[in-house]
Amino acid sequence: MSCWITIQDYALRSIGIGERLLPKEDFTLCQQFTLIGSGMIWNVYFGVVALLAGFFLATALALGKNSDNRLLRKPAEWFIFIFRGSPLFIQFFFAYFLFLSLKKLSPVFAPFTAAWLGALVTLFFNTAAYSGEIFYGALRSVPKGDLEAADAYGFSGWKKFRKITWPTMLRLAWPAYTNEAIFLFHATTLVFFSGFPAWRQKGDALYYASYFADKTFNPFIPYPILAMYFVLLTLIVVTLFGLVNRRLNRHLPQGVRRKIRLRPNLIR
Repeated sequence: MSCWITIQDYALRSIGIGERLLPKEDFTLCQQFTLIGSGMIWNVYFGVVALLAGFFLATALALGKNSDNRLLRKPAEWFIFIFRGSPLFIQFFFAYFLFLSLKKLSPVFAPFTAAWLGALVTLFFNTAAYSGEIFYGALRSVPKGDLEAADAYGFSGWKKFRKITWPTMLRLAWPAYTNEAIFLFHATTLVFFSGFPAWRQKGDALYYASYFADKTFNPFIPYPILAMYFVLLTLIVVTLFGLVNRRLNRHLPQGVRRKIRLRPNLIR
């Protein structure tokens, strides 16, 4: 079987398109690259959707935590504290058994017991909590001079937030938020270990890497391939977020623009 035929058969297998059966013997490098790359579709899906949805919830959490209203501040503080204070791995298991219990009460919750939705909701809440704390710190760091200047120009309420407070908050938070985005994509590999089952052997990248490692008894080929894919994904994230960072800081002189500094998250 040529590599091109392998790509046609397995490139979209993780989403149910192409060959149904996994190869059983005589594994080639092309098969491993193709299937692990196919599984990356799910990792990208989890990361992108959770990041986009979590961005808006994180903004709301930051505003709530910064509010003088206790009814807004306390729920935001506890939400951030709980999801930042507990391990993501435990959150996956808790969410799975919670959705499993809710499924018995109503069939509406049945989709939440699958990885495509249940694991996504868990990642969404987790990244929203971490990002919310980042945005809150940036919100507290908005220079008072900027706010006083906005008042002097007659800005107030929503207009002041949209034109002054929110852009400044993003500019200050973006380097740290970039690191959170990178970690989120790396954290998608934990879905494989969670209680959420892979539907009909259509799992994420780690699912296929583990399959080849178990079948060949050689982890030194599939896992480096998996790592290479995540390195490429990280480069894409850094590039895209770097472009946004440049856009946010376009009004500043070149010498004082905040550059993105990547720091590895060894422990979370």
